Amino acid sequence: MTDERIKSLLRVVPDYPVKGIMFFDVTTLFKNGECFEELVTRISNLYKDKGITKVAGIESRGFVAGAAVAARLGAGFVPVRKPGKLPADTLKESYNKEYGTDSIEIHSDAIGPDDVVLIHDDILATGGTAAAAIRLVKQFHPKAVYVNFIISITDCPRTAEIPSDVPVTALLELAEK
Repeated sequence: MTDERIKSLLRVVPDYPVKGIMFFDVTTLFKNGECFEELVTRISNLYKDKGITKVAGIESRGFVAGAAVAARLGAGFVPVRKPGKLPADTLKESYNKEYGTDSIEIHSDAIGPDDVVLIHDDILATGGTAAAAIRLVKQFHPKAVYVNFIISITDCPRTAEIPSDVPVTALLELAEK
């Protein structure tokens, strides 16, 4: 499946969740079996030789492909969730996004120092969520951390800095405008 075909399956919703935001809805990619298989295969192929032991999927769309990639790589899956959604002790990070502030949490026993972690989410926009997830994961002092997105929005100002020691990949690059 070509990048153009994947892009044609993507739903774009203007003014969601607030006026002025162009929302790229990847759920339309997930509901197409061929496309979903392609996404999981592409992500898995990028990381198959990296020794990934945990995939940390960011709520909620990062759970979908993240869990499938973890299974494909033979790795564990770790949910990175909104506050109050995880039942045991957690670590928490707050961040800014293009339309407000938010926080994410991870179980305090989710990752160990021998792990190699792939953080996965659907969209890279301002980088706030990704940077917060990286800060959370790095608190566990894993051997290595990688970050992957399905889409990187190229014309969205990166307001949060992703550390230079964390390799980042995206399957597709799109402009908001």
